[in-house]
Amino acid sequence: MRERLPTEEEILAQLPAAHAAAEFEPRARSARYDPATGRIVIELTNGCEFAFPVHMGQGLGNATPQQLAAVEVVANGSGLEWEEIGAGLWVPGLLSGLFGTRAWMRELGRAGGQVRSAAKAQASRENGKKGGRPRKVRPEPDPPVPEKRASGSKRRVA
Repeated sequence: MRERLPTEEEILAQLPAAHAAAEFEPRARSARYDPATGRIVIELTNGCEFAFPVHMGQGLGNATPQQLAAVEVVANGSGLEWEEIGAGLWVPGLLSGLFGTRAWMRELGRAGGQVRSAAKAQASRENGKKGGRPRKVRPEPDPPVPEKRASGSKRRVA
């Protein structure tokens, strides 16, 4: 089923809300790749800067420095695009910590959990000396509570 395109009147009616959103929504003024830090740096229209490591942005991990440097600000500052590698990121999403699709974010989380460090290795050795990871303690169920009889009630004997 094909969706109906908005009429010109409907588009014009939405323009004031779009202009108001543009005033408050964070937008990119410029963006660049910083090879010294390995980060994409975004200058926002409010004067702030935001930077993130290249490996976190979906589609950017295998790009060359020259490809990364070809970043363009698109969609009136709402997006970043790398045309040569077919990657694009949404600026408001980046500022919220979203560096790609849900699947990409799951993969970033999974990779983060697999990080090995000297501190993790040391903690693992210490736990091993103590007998390993402690077992989970499950609370014992409460004993059944006897039913209370209403005061003054007598038991009938047959």
